[in-house]
Amino acid sequence: MSTIGRSPAGREEGAAPHRGPQLEVAAGQAAIEAWLREHGDDLIGWRRHIHANPELSRAEHATTEFVESWLVKAGLEPRKLPTGTGLICDIGPAGPRIALRADMDALPLQEYTGRPFASTVPGVSHACGHDAHTSILLATALALADLDELPVGVRFIFQHAEEVMPGGAIDMVAAGAMDDVARVFALHCDPRLEAGRLGVRVGAITSAADTVELVLDSPGGHTSRPHLTSDLVYAIGTVITGLPGLLSRRIDPRTSTVMVWGAVSAGKAPNAIPQTGMLTGTVRTGDHATWSLLEPMVREIVDGLLAPTGVRYQLNYKRGVPPVVNDEACTRMLEDAILGLGPDALSDTPQSGGGEDFSWYLEEVPGAMGRLGVWSGAGPQLDIHQPTFDIDERALATGVRVLTNLVLQSH
Repeated sequence: MSTIGRSPAGREEGAAPHRGPQLEVAAGQAAIEAWLREHGDDLIGWRRHIHANPELSRAEHATTEFVESWLVKAGLEPRKLPTGTGLICDIGPAGPRIALRADMDALPLQEYTGRPFASTVPGVSHACGHDAHTSILLATALALADLDELPVGVRFIFQHAEEVMPGGAIDMVAAGAMDDVARVFALHCDPRLEAGRLGVRVGAITSAADTVELVLDSPGGHTSRPHLTSDLVYAIGTVITGLPGLLSRRIDPRTSTVMVWGAVSAGKAPNAIPQTGMLTGTVRTGDHATWSLLEPMVREIVDGLLAPTGVRYQLNYKRGVPPVVNDEACTRMLEDAILGLGPDALSDTPQSGGGEDFSWYLEEVPGAMGRLGVWSGAGPQLDIHQPTFDIDERALATGVRVLTNLVLQSH
């Protein structure tokens, strides 16, 4: 269990016996269940409102104002970022806090769920579950604010711009979101898990995700005389196969490092060697130390592959986010919070190759991210970032129970 927060007060002579931590947690959980019975429909309504009114990264003004209005109604004092998107709200005693984070932005993706509350914004939708994340955190804040006392201070981080790079987590850290924070936690929708279950793992749960862009040029020429020019297409082919292959021989495979090309373009005529071409792809790793080695290694390998071809090139390497590496102690706290729902609620989860800017908070303090099951248990398990993605809304209350348990169990 966490050591942050208040310690049980000493008992004076003749004083009433102090309720033990288990009794305090049970009483808090009962209060949360009562809150959910009273406000469960509100929770679903918040999710549907946000879902129907999605906003792209760094444009989440209405979503921010929506969350802010409910926090203010509850007597809380949220602090909006100067840009007008994203906010922070503290409750509970002063001192080292637990931070809970949700992301608010939507994707530039048309929705095809056919739901009555489907996106009303053409070409924009909550296809990654951020509407659920935001609603869960809002409900968690309001439910905990209703309690007479908390064992630890809590900071709620409603983050903008998770879907872009550089992401909003960097802005949040710069704005002081991690000041006086001891640990940070988050949940992310997972359509591979049934609603009511959550997955955790110690160590990397997401990957670093960098972008590689290679722009090539040569004098061009006739395909009958490649020896009189620099064969740009051959050079591209050399890099397409050579860079992923050599990285796999230079880096420990246990780091889950993978290089994949996503786009290639060069030339139009079958009998002309083109003058320009481009390759773009991603390189991902689950190991933080490997992430720091990737850029210089990629540059070294590309230079070695292209030097004999005579083709000129420009390599644009864009570092993305670090991997989310779950701290062991924080993961055990999250496991305990999940087990508070019942013995069958906890599941293992594999490492994802996707990136998540929650990792920037973990550069400041230890923490952990869990996978929130949102599959109904019937029908296809539609992946996130698909236009038909939807959630089983029973998962919303599950998320609230887990996040409130994290706070209540932090003695």
